[in-house]
Formats: sequence, C-alpha cells, structure tokens
Amino acid sequence: MEEQLKQKQQSQRQKTNKTSWQNQGEAGGKPDGSKEQEPERFDSDGNPVKKKKKKLKLFRNAGTAVVVLVVAFAAMNSYYMLDEENYAVVTTLGSPQAESQAGLHFKIPFIQNVRMVSKGIKGMPIGYIPETSESVDEESIMITKDFNFVNTDFYLEYMVNDPVKYLYASSDPESTLKMLAQSYIRDTVGIYNVDDVITTGKAVIQSEIKEKLTNRMIAEDIGLSVVNITIQDAFPPTDEVLSAFKNVENAKQGKETAINNANKDRNEKIPQAEAECDQIIKNAEAEKEARINEAQGQVARFEQMYTEYSKYPLITKQRMFYETMEDVLPSMKVYIVDESGTQKMLPLDSFTSAMQSSAAGAGISDGTASKNSGASGNSSTSGSGSASGTSGSAGVQDNTEGGNQ
Repeated sequence: MEEQLKQKQQSQRQKTNKTSWQNQGEAGGKPDGSKEQEPERFDSDGNPVKKKKKKLKLFRNAGTAVVVLVVAFAAMNSYYMLDEENYAVVTTLGSPQAESQAGLHFKIPFIQNVRMVSKGIKGMPIGYIPETSESVDEESIMITKDFNFVNTDFYLEYMVNDPVKYLYASSDPESTLKMLAQSYIRDTVGIYNVDDVITTGKAVIQSEIKEKLTNRMIAEDIGLSVVNITIQDAFPPTDEVLSAFKNVENAKQGKETAINNANKDRNEKIPQAEAECDQIIKNAEAEKEARINEAQGQVARFEQMYTEYSKYPLITKQRMFYETMEDVLPSMKVYIVDESGTQKMLPLDSFTSAMQSSAAGAGISDGTASKNSGASGNSSTSGSGSASGTSGSAGVQDNTEGGNQ
C-alpha cells in the first residue's frame, strides 16, 4: 500500500512539472524574463532535492558585498582635505597631534580621527547683544574711580594659536576668555574717572586691558590669544540707576566727613598721649637715678663706717650710740613721778650737751684715744648706766636698751 501511494504522488508531481514546463514554453521559456528555471528534482522516495550549492553561492555573494562596502568606507575615510583657513587635529588612539599644512592628508580608518579648528579671527561682544544692540547690564554697568556709574560696551577679537590645547586644555575656552576679560575690564575702568572713560581715556584703557589680558592668556595656556579689544560705546548711567548714583555720592561725602573727624581727634589725642608718655618716662628715669644714688651713698657710708669699725670697734660703737641718742632724745619728753603722784618734767638739754661733749671727746687722735680708752670706757659705762637708771625710773625702755648696748 505504501508503495502504491508513493507511486501515485510521484506521477502527480511529474504531471505538474510537465504542465509548468508547457506553460513556460508557451511564454518563451523564461518565466521571470531572465533565465529558464530547471525542473524540480526528487529523490527515490519522491522528496524534492534541496539546492545546497545555490545557497552557498548566495552566502558567498553577500559576504563579498559586505567586504566591498567595508573597503569602500575605509577608502573614503582614509584621507582628508585641509584648507588654509583651518587646523586639523588628528587623534591616534587618544593622542592628539596638530596639522596645519594645507592639502591632501591620509589617516588610518577606525584608528585616527580628525577634527577641524578654524584659524580665523573670532569676535566676542561684552556688555551688549549684537543682533539687537540691547545692553546687558550685568556686563556693561561699572563703577569708576570717582564712584560714578558708567555703561561700557566692549568688543573682543581673538584667535586660536594652539588647536590641541584649544580642544583639550579647557572644557570651554571661550567662556574662560570672556570671564577673564570682564575681570580686567572692571579692574581697569575702576582706576579712571568717569570723564576719562567716556571721552579722552578710551585708548589708554583699551591698551591696558589688552596687555593684562594677553599676559593672563599666556599664563593660562588654553590655546587662545587676544588680537584686540575696543570700547564700542561708553555713556553715563540711565535714570534707573540715578538714585543709586546719588546714594553713592552721599555715602562718599559721609565717608569724607567721618575721616576728617577721625583725623582731627587723632591729631588732638596723639600729642597729648605722647607728652604724658614722655613725662612718665622722665619721672621714672629720675626716680631710678635717685634710688641708685641713694643706694650708692648708703653703700659708701656703710663701707666707711665698717672701715672705722674694723680699726676702732669700741670707739665706733660708742660714737654710733651717741649719734643715735642725739637724734632720738631731743624729741622725747621724760616725766618723773614721785611717791606723792606729782609729775615733773625732766629737761634733757643738759643730757644732750653732755652727750655732744662726750662725742667730741671721742674724736681725739689715735694715740690719745688709745691711752684713754679705758677711762672713756668707764665714763661711757657710767654715763650709760646713769642714763639707764634715769630711763628706768622714767619708764623709757628704748634708752635703757641703748645704754645696755
């Protein structure tokens, strides 16, 4: 049964193929108008035979087309044209290199990339919008040396002098240049009066700003150089800032008044303070000299007394005692109280004169003093004893202690 079914299927397929070939013969044998189709082949079991060779051929054709496209793309990207107005920055695996010579140049596709940078002079407005000529107050309004407001518009011209640093040394070199220019513009305008900025000082201001900005750009080294900077317009402040201008003037006058008052107060107090300082210093110096002289005198007197004491110790003691009594006794009052309770004043003038005569006797020459030293000692002792007795009856302790000494 299975064989009969297979034979029937095969006969039907053969009939179908014959019919298709007959139709193709009637149409010229070319169904698609280009090539005659071969009859479909079957194996022994009646299954159609796959056309493996044709599929492999199609794959080969597609691969060839891809290769051709890749080669064409690589060929198109293996060169570039550089004109006189641009720099070329060739980046090879992240390493940049500048090329400035005009003409045809070659590069390695997929490895080297090329970026063009213009050599021409570029312009940058500061303080206004070129399209509308509208002023930008944040950039144009400045304060001059005499504390006036002024609107100034500048035009900055610059160019690229190092394309590699221009592309890779700064993320936004134009913004850096503009900020530096604004800084130096304000700094320079601030050292001139408003009349100079508006009228006669424009050329000098432009020259100073250009010099400062050029030196700074050399130091920054971001691939840009300043060509020129000019003042496009300079005019007094508008009505909107007039009130602020008046406030500044009033504040300036108040500042000057406060400074003058402070200087006046300073001029009055500083001389007075300096005079007091000099007086204090002079008094201190005088007191220092007085104390030094007094101390030196005391030292000299003590040394003299010690010298005399070392020669004649007993006589020196007596003389010192008498001198002390001369200083003490005249200012003392002695009262004697008897048994009846009557108080009588004891005159000390006689004692004072006696002590003076004794002191004079103590100053005799060395030979006489040595001979009479024993007698003088006894006299002194008796005198001191009587004085001590008198003092004892009078109740004066100081004289008694001196007599005992």
